[in-house]
Amino acid sequence: MAKRVGVDKWLFGATLVLVVIGLLMVFSASAVMAKERFGSPYAFVIRQSLWAVFGLTAMTILMQVDYRRFNKPNVVFPAVAVSVLLLLVAFLMQDSHATHRWIRFGALSFQPSEIAKPALVLFLAWFLQNRMHSIEDFRGTILPAALPSLIFIALILKEPDLGTALVCAGVTALMLYLAGMNVRYLGIAALAAAPVLYFMLFRVKWRRDRILAFLNPESDPLGKGFHIIQSLIAVGTGGLRGLGYMDGRQKLFYLPEPHTDYIFANIAEELGLIGAIAVVGLFVVLGYRGMRAAILSKDPFARFLAFGITATLLIQAFFNISVVLALVPTKGITLPFISYGGTSLFIMLASIGVLLNITREVD
Repeated sequence: MAKRVGVDKWLFGATLVLVVIGLLMVFSASAVMAKERFGSPYAFVIRQSLWAVFGLTAMTILMQVDYRRFNKPNVVFPAVAVSVLLLLVAFLMQDSHATHRWIRFGALSFQPSEIAKPALVLFLAWFLQNRMHSIEDFRGTILPAALPSLIFIALILKEPDLGTALVCAGVTALMLYLAGMNVRYLGIAALAAAPVLYFMLFRVKWRRDRILAFLNPESDPLGKGFHIIQSLIAVGTGGLRGLGYMDGRQKLFYLPEPHTDYIFANIAEELGLIGAIAVVGLFVVLGYRGMRAAILSKDPFARFLAFGITATLLIQAFFNISVVLALVPTKGITLPFISYGGTSLFIMLASIGVLLNITREVD
């Protein structure tokens, strides 16, 4: 197959539009909060803009770098090792709200779990590319493939961050399935994980409260059900065209984390159903073009890498939007490219850069 001169313009364009929408909505959702906390309404959006510049620079560089350079043990294993080390270092940091999700050096901070996700995809793509013929070998293929994922999931759960752990588990399962693994192994893995998931959901009080609030938020509208109800109010009051940019009301100390976890609710309130569908449509474009690159790639490594990057993005978007619409319990997963969060934005843009380079190889 002839090599394409340029990258996938649809993928590139959709990414840029999402980043711009993200910066606009971060400012809208955070201006009042930033003014109260830092004395300037631009505090959050300036930080996010800087990370966007860094991320777009990384994307531009990586879309020019041949993805085959990453298909080496001396790249894959250090990436996994550094990710594990950073996840461990996070436990040495001072906790924030009883969690150890961040590594902080003065004003600089980042989430190691965001780095672990692309490292996991890279490892699985490298490991599985030559193992499809032996994918039924539990000891020789399945267990070694799943081991880094299990380590990442265990450390991320310890932070604790169940949402990101579920993303890692989902991406691992999908990539193993793509490699040809029998569904029965996924069933066995699900059964083995069920007791752990039960304990994490129902034996940890604050998570159990989230589940109960999700099932019946009206039972405690000013307490446990407050977040869900305020999110649905924001979505519902937006109507077809929305209240107008910057004119949302729920972000004014009603909607929890309006610039991060619940930014899609702010989009629905201010831009309406039309704006919300437009954002979802952009993710559909990203998903379609990413999966297209994976399907058309002749190189198994490229196929797995493109699939893993795309699957990670789509799983996160699905969970975030579903939480806002009260379709699943609160998970604390950000909306890719849009939610405030420098580490997530930078890593996602860098990953898209690799994906764009892969699209050079397909028609």
